[in-house]
Amino acid sequence: MFYTHQNPPASRWISVTFLQGDEADEVLGMIDRDGATAAIEYLQQWDYGEETVDAALENGYVYDRVPAVSTDRTIESHGSTYALRYSTTFGYVSLLRRHPADSQSELVPASRVSAMQTAWVRPDVADPWVATRDRSASRARHRVAL
Repeated sequence: MFYTHQNPPASRWISVTFLQGDEADEVLGMIDRDGATAAIEYLQQWDYGEETVDAALENGYVYDRVPAVSTDRTIESHGSTYALRYSTTFGYVSLLRRHPADSQSELVPASRVSAMQTAWVRPDVADPWVATRDRSASRARHRVAL
């Protein structure tokens, strides 16, 4: 039997901000007009340095890779510490920042990430986190990242 030794990642991704609804629509429009780089620069105002890191660690928003699903677009600017993840289908925008992995940071276990970061959109269930337009039959049973 063979065992593969996997080196821990040199860095991890922390969630800086997640926008949906009207706030996300504004940023999605910015992406269309001015490009992803402008959106990344705009969303950086929600990055409060160590305070953002502490909040991400406390709430479990630390990942070994950028969490994304098939409806997401993920943009990583060369040389930037930020990644932009967005979905025009489900109307959300997320900014993540690369954070050096160290013994102090706890990585969210994969099973917890999938439970926390994924939801089923079901039109028969009134979910306050899912906009009415996203409860349509055409979007039923699609996974979305939260």
